[in-house]
Amino acid sequence: MANRSLTTKDILQKEFKQSMRGYSPTEVDEYLDEVIRDYESFNKELTQAKAENDRLLSKIDELTKQASISQPNYSSQPNSTATNFDILKRLSNLERHVFGSKLDETEDEL
Repeated sequence: MANRSLTTKDILQKEFKQSMRGYSPTEVDEYLDEVIRDYESFNKELTQAKAENDRLLSKIDELTKQASISQPNYSSQPNSTATNFDILKRLSNLERHVFGSKLDETEDEL
């Protein structure tokens, strides 16, 4: 963020030189009061936005940690050959159930 050289106190305490045909001190003071109100409002909104940003960043970190913990760790390799045998056995039973006698007929013809 850019460094700001003015604070609300600086704006409030600013003194202008007066000349014969200068600005009206009352009008300048009224304008500076309005600038101070806007400046304070801006600082308040900025503080709230920073707090909200920090809260959301911590929430993102928390949810990311939870997601990484809850993800199951799948391996690409089967654990054992017994698992492969079980899968083949189930597949064979499923084929018999679905195709029924058609499989038996083709086995007899061979």
